[in-house]
Amino acid sequence: MRKSVVIDCLPETVHRYSSDWAVVAVDVIRATTTAVTAAASGRQCFPVPTVEAALALARKLNHPVLAGESGGTMPAAFEMNNSPAELVLRTDLHRPLVLVSTSGTKLIHYAATHSALYLACFRNYSALAGHLADRHPHVAVIGAGRRHEFREEDQMCCAWIAARLMARGYQPGNPETRELVRRWENAPPKACLMSRSVDYLLRSGQLKDLDFILNHIDDLHCVFAVEAGEVRMIQTEPTSSSMAVGFNESPAVGIQA
Repeated sequence: MRKSVVIDCLPETVHRYSSDWAVVAVDVIRATTTAVTAAASGRQCFPVPTVEAALALARKLNHPVLAGESGGTMPAAFEMNNSPAELVLRTDLHRPLVLVSTSGTKLIHYAATHSALYLACFRNYSALAGHLADRHPHVAVIGAGRRHEFREEDQMCCAWIAARLMARGYQPGNPETRELVRRWENAPPKACLMSRSVDYLLRSGQLKDLDFILNHIDDLHCVFAVEAGEVRMIQTEPTSSSMAVGFNESPAVGIQA
């Protein structure tokens, strides 16, 4: 069977791929990083598409943490922002996280009908690529986007996953996928500093999240799938050298305001 991988962008593009495709949702700044960080800590995590959906689900759970943003603003009833750096400092792991974001959790919601739905960020892209290569012949790696833009950090993460699949015999599904892989496969994580998402974190005083993201590169040897609305962690073996990244993974980033 011919194996293929496609890179795409925006939640609305999910409908281009039939339900037998595996979908990888990517929103590095910040929804998939927050969700992966929650599940990696052992906390239940439920991504939802809207504030209204978050409030409705919260009423069914035992003392949940409402987290996220809508249009860049944390809703009044919420306890914390869409912040992996803030989340990792919390000790109330028994409390489930209900997460909403402008684009990332919408993408996850739209892809929920697919046979396999995974979350990716800078923390787990290698482990996920290895897992996909053994199980799914058709993979759509989709960046959440923001204001109809395919942000650089999501392009990079999508390209890193696609490049590793192509090294395992997958064919790029279109010229755009091939070009994105060529552009980003060996780019260092700090190449995303040109992104408007980074500019937003700077302007809003949330650079602690950027520091967290850039200092946690490929540090989780786990796969994160969404099943029945919940993010579930699947333990994997560390990736082999054939899947290794092509850039210096030094965590010493030190971004300051």
